[in-house]
Amino acid sequence: MLTQNGMIRLTDEEMKEFSSYLKANYGIDLTKKKQLIEARMHQILAQKKVNSFTDYFKLLKQERPEEIDAMLNRLTTNHTYFMREPKHFDFLRDVILPMQEKVNAGKEFSVWSAGCSTGEEAYTAAMVIRDFFAFRKWDFKILATDISTQAMEGAKAAIYHKDALSNLPPVWLKKYFVKKADPYYALSEDVKKDVIFRKFNLMDPFCFTKPFDLIFCRNVMIYFDQPTKDKLIEKFYHALKKGGYLFIGHSETVQRGITAFTYIKPSVYRKG
Repeated sequence: MLTQNGMIRLTDEEMKEFSSYLKANYGIDLTKKKQLIEARMHQILAQKKVNSFTDYFKLLKQERPEEIDAMLNRLTTNHTYFMREPKHFDFLRDVILPMQEKVNAGKEFSVWSAGCSTGEEAYTAAMVIRDFFAFRKWDFKILATDISTQAMEGAKAAIYHKDALSNLPPVWLKKYFVKKADPYYALSEDVKKDVIFRKFNLMDPFCFTKPFDLIFCRNVMIYFDQPTKDKLIEKFYHALKKGGYLFIGHSETVQRGITAFTYIKPSVYRKG
């Protein structure tokens, strides 16, 4: 249904179908976000020259990756930057890594950045770990995953606007970045090699060969309803080593009493 300004509106039936599709396939709960869907999808529907969401659904059902990717990019926010929510990185540097150095005889440390967007979170963790261990021989790798191919292509390129780097220590900017055409900077190849990017849907089963020492899943669960969050938290628990940590967004919470995680401090949880 078209309005006078050309905006395509969702009928009640279309809204039910679209929100059910998003929740079933990606865990995204937009059942009460009708206006948000209409506004964010307006440009895509105009580009596709469709006259209704029903016609657009026909394109989605063809399961072409580029169509699904474009939709997810419009409906979710990929805004991030280096050193976002810096207390997590302080905790990694001041608590987790010193403890690892004491108890981890194998000198292997694994991190998963779940919902990595354009890579700033994963790369920040890599720089923290690199700085802590310096020339000590530790084997660490960071897996970074997202459902958006477009976001991960940007992460792999690792060229960032200077605004995304404004919270970095000046020594890191000098040590780990190369200035490109203003206002862009390129991340060093050494840090890029510390991170492996993979497309992954958090609704899919976790089939990792080894458990992780640390999982970041920050500002991702804001799109999920509570039962979906609870199931995902349980999956994270089983994907961690004993004593491993989970970082979530500062605006997010884990329900007490329904998880085996131990609460450490706001947005920081540990597997006992």
